[in-house]
Order: sequence, then structure tokens, then C-alpha cells
Amino acid sequence: MQEHRAGPGSGDPAPNRIVAADSTARTLLAACARALRGEDCADLGQHSVLARFRGAPESVRRAAIARAGTRAAVPAERVGQLDAEAVARWMTDHYRPGSFPGAVLGSPHGAAAHLAVALGVPWLPAGFEMAVAWPDGAADDPGAALRYARPLATRLLAANPGTAVRQVHDPVGRGVLAGAAVTMVVRWRRLPRAYRRFLTERLAPGAPVLTLRDARTWPVLPAGPGYGFQVGSPGGGLDAADFAPDSAALTEVLRCVGGDRRRWDPPQPDGPPDQAEHGVEPGLEADLRAWAHAAGRPLHRVLFPRPEALSAAVADVYRAWLRSAGKTGDRCVVECGRLVDPWQVVRSGLVPYWCEGATQRSVAGAEWWLAGSEPFSSVDVLPEPPGLHSPALAGLPQWLAVASFGRRRSAVDRIAARGYPVTSVPTRHATEVLRGQPYDLPIPPPLRMPDLVAGLRTGGAAHGLLVG
Repeated sequence: MQEHRAGPGSGDPAPNRIVAADSTARTLLAACARALRGEDCADLGQHSVLARFRGAPESVRRAAIARAGTRAAVPAERVGQLDAEAVARWMTDHYRPGSFPGAVLGSPHGAAAHLAVALGVPWLPAGFEMAVAWPDGAADDPGAALRYARPLATRLLAANPGTAVRQVHDPVGRGVLAGAAVTMVVRWRRLPRAYRRFLTERLAPGAPVLTLRDARTWPVLPAGPGYGFQVGSPGGGLDAADFAPDSAALTEVLRCVGGDRRRWDPPQPDGPPDQAEHGVEPGLEADLRAWAHAAGRPLHRVLFPRPEALSAAVADVYRAWLRSAGKTGDRCVVECGRLVDPWQVVRSGLVPYWCEGATQRSVAGAEWWLAGSEPFSSVDVLPEPPGLHSPALAGLPQWLAVASFGRRRSAVDRIAARGYPVTSVPTRHATEVLRGQPYDLPIPPPLRMPDLVAGLRTGGAAHGLLVG
């Protein structure tokens, strides 16, 4: 990715190294910033480490991926030097100079980026994901992952008291990389100074702010002040119960990563589930409310129980927005993971539906929404191959079923489907595919925040959205 605009002080790890290159939030930030400049994602060429070395024998491939993952991660000795405020500045520096008519903040979700672009406003994440090198790690030993990362999290939090850390050990979503690096999601517990300055100086007078919060929960072990540990993730497509040692799904996953089920002995949370890793810290929301009240700005809040709910509600709003501008709103694109390009979607007059990942659960959400929607003349599908095998993944027949809802045209991208699921394609591939769509110009006037909120309230209730 060509995202190297800003860096912290001398000796600190640079934000472009800290923020995981393959994280959804980083891709969405880059895509949204480009779209607001009238640019597509043709230069976003980051490939997943999991997709490398495909011609090697499986055992050799796993070892090579692990070494590559360790090299790409932040060295453990640098974690205490991490500056979360510098990361926040790096994120706001993505956006062009000038004033904006509002802002969207919160959990990483492809529909959030599409909303922001339709509104003509920036999107900023409520945190960021980072990988820390674990040279002697093991994907099948979550207890060792916790023991290794606990002192690292302590140092990180001491240097950044305005943050919280959620460690995620997930061989389902990370595969071999779960044993090469520990994954930490750093969330802001209060509004970063860079965000506060950006909102104060770069938004037009009275401009509204919208927060989007992923309300999913997951078993979490409190491992220290501001520090939680979770095994697995709702985004991986399995349930929390599937991470029990006697789970058939877990056995299959560990076999795929070269692990041993007999070593699997995760620490057991003894309390109720907490918000999952991509939630929004209550302190950040409270800080944002106080800022908005003092600045006299409207603040709207949307909680979504599942990513599919927000995807469906936003797609419905998008279709109504296109039609209000005299367009048909009759062509749909189903995106997945990092295969997004908000600018090409707007340029083509497409209705976007975003799948969080290539899981059966996520793809089924797209099927249900299309089945209940007014038919589309065309449905194009961009499945992102995750680069690994998992019992939770959707097969190509399920992706074909999604595309079949197009009355005149139904297409699953052939390059993404070739070698699925172990291959990988970069974000720019979505741009290459969407550039082939016919232009539908002029672009509609920006969506107004009151119309968006009204549309989410009207159509979102059926999907379980809470709009305030």
C-alpha cells in the first residue's frame, strides 16, 4: 500500500508499520480517502501473506508463511515505543485539505466507507489492528500466546494510557500466522487529540457526526487493566463453542495449520461475554458526545448486531439515494473483505453490499438480503479468497447462488474464484473489475445526513439496527 504520509518522532515505529497492512480498517481508510479525492484504489496492491508460496509442499509453505509473517510484524522490543496519537495523526493525514460536511467514525465495516463516500465525508476507525512478532509461537497454543503478549500489552498501555488492548488468538482467521505473530487490536478509550483537532478544524460549522458500532459480543478473559484476551473471533464464521478442545471444526482448523488438538488448552473466561474486538470503547463514545455537545454539532449513533444488518440497511439507503437522483439503482455489486472500491461504485451507479469475509454466515446474509429485495438486473460478486482453508468458509457454489439473483447478468469474478480459497488478490483487483462497469454519470449530489439517518431508522429496524 502506498500509505506512508506521516511518521512519529525519531526512534518510534512508524504508523505505516504499526497498523497491520492486511487489516480491514487500513484498507477502508485508504479507499475512502482516495474516493473523496476522486480516485480509485488502483494503487492498493497489498497481498495477504497467507497467499504466498502456493507452489511449495504444504509443510514447506506453512513454515515460509510463518517466517514471512514474523518479518512483517512489529518487533516485540518496539511495542513500548508505539505512539497511538501518531497513528491517529497518520490516519487523519490521509484526507485532502479542506472542509467536510460531516464525518463517520467507528467500527471497521465496508458499508461505513460507502456511506462516508456517499455523504462526501471522511471515515475514521475507532482503533487499529497490529501484529507483534512471536518468533517461537504456536497456533495451537493460545495459553502461550497470552503469556507472551501480556508484558507487551502492559508496556503498550503504559505508553498509551488512552487506549485499550484486545488480543485475539484466532487460527481460523489467521491460519499459520496465529503462531507467527500475536494480533492486538488497539482501541481508543478517549477521543485522540488528532481526531479532536481534525473534527474541530476540518468540519464545516454545524456539520454532523455519525458513529457506527459493532455490537457483537464474544467470550473475553480480562487479562489486566485495559487488556482483554479472546480466542477466536465472530468474523471467522465459527461460534465461540467451536473453540472447545473436542470440537470437530477446531480439529480440522488445527490440522490445516499443522497444529495438534491435544495441545489446545485455552484460558477460560469466567464472566459474561464482552464486546468483540471491533467494538467501540464507551469512553470514546462519551468523549465524542461531550465534544459534539460543546461544539453544538449533531451526533448520531448506529449500533448493528451483525455486519450483515448494516450491509443490508446501507444497500437499501444507497439504492434509494441513486433513484432520488434519477438513476435506476438496478445493478448490484457484492464486495468482500478488502475487495472494495467506493469511488468506482459511485462512478458506476452500483448498489454495494459488503460481506465481512468469505464465511458461509456472511455470504448467507447477502443471499437473504437479495432474496428479500426488489430484483436487480445485474449482480456482480467479488469474493475475497482468504488464503487458507476453514470449515466455516463459503464454497464457490454459494457465491454463485448470490450472483444468480441478477435477472440479466450474474457474474462471480473468475480471477478471485480461480484457486479459491487459498489464493489471494489485492484490493486493486476490485478496481480492475469495477472499471469494466459502464459509467453512470453524473454522480448524484451528496447524500444528506438527515436523509441517511431517516433511511436507516425506517429500513434498519427490520435488520436489528439501533439508530439514535
